[in-house]
Amino acid sequence: MEYAFEARGLVKRYGKTTALAGLDLSAPQGTVLGVLGPNGAGKTTAVRILATLLRPDEGRAFVGGLDVVKDAAKVRRLIGLTGQYASVDEDLTGMQNLVLIGQLLDLRKSEAIARATELLAEFGLADAGARQAKTYSGGMRRRLDLAASLVGRPDVIYLDEPTTGLDPSKRDDVWNIVRGLVKDGVTVLLTTQYLEEADALADEITVVDHGRSIAHGTPAQLKQIVGGQTILARPADPARLAETEAILTSVSGRPAESPSRGVVTVPVDGDAQFTEAVARLAQAGVSVTELSLRLPSLDEVFFTLTGQRATDEEAA
Repeated sequence: MEYAFEARGLVKRYGKTTALAGLDLSAPQGTVLGVLGPNGAGKTTAVRILATLLRPDEGRAFVGGLDVVKDAAKVRRLIGLTGQYASVDEDLTGMQNLVLIGQLLDLRKSEAIARATELLAEFGLADAGARQAKTYSGGMRRRLDLAASLVGRPDVIYLDEPTTGLDPSKRDDVWNIVRGLVKDGVTVLLTTQYLEEADALADEITVVDHGRSIAHGTPAQLKQIVGGQTILARPADPARLAETEAILTSVSGRPAESPSRGVVTVPVDGDAQFTEAVARLAQAGVSVTELSLRLPSLDEVFFTLTGQRATDEEAA
């Protein structure tokens, strides 16, 4: 298979600390690879190697078939990078920041201005383009930083926790931009602390811990690691909660979780039991305001694999 980027057995040490211990990563062209892992797992180190900012002690990495060490200058022409923290020049305006990057990428000034204008509009910064970046809010600086990584229309983009500091509406804007890029054939490596972000965007996910991959697959495949599916029901009449619990327990053959906040959940083996639960509830005349069949969340997968909640990483 042809990969847009590929890392094989990456090892990186800092003195006695091993940041990467044989990490493998890869993604086909036009897909999103989500990289999840607890704080210090090695995610950012891997991104920096793939972006030619660090040399691995062992292993090799390729972007577009080019070796990131031997062909570093050529690789940089193919990639865009947004790090964990905005890195724009605060004394320049938003427009000047983007035009400068365009000219550094050998665009003619007119081309750089056109591209900067396009990106400022796309990221909701058109009205602030003439203001110095130091007058921007944290979220605006973050969006400008994201725009900067796209000036050169890269084939591969590394997004290292790209929506940190953004409010939900602006985070949705970034998600839509990522989807648009992928639709155009761009490949994205996404590290994130927001598991719903990986669930929403990633075609495949690699879970990293202690510098190595401990699981890889689609979101649905990873959710199967935790276990089967679960039926969740919320009766319209709270007084019928116990009756709802009894029905779901009889369908599943396993005890339901203790009802809380008007909700009953019960593990099941598949879709057939959900269909039966719907029929049994209807037969008993139990109306529900919520009824769903779901896989475990990525948060549960993350905890099962690493022993940490995603919020532990944020706290760290």
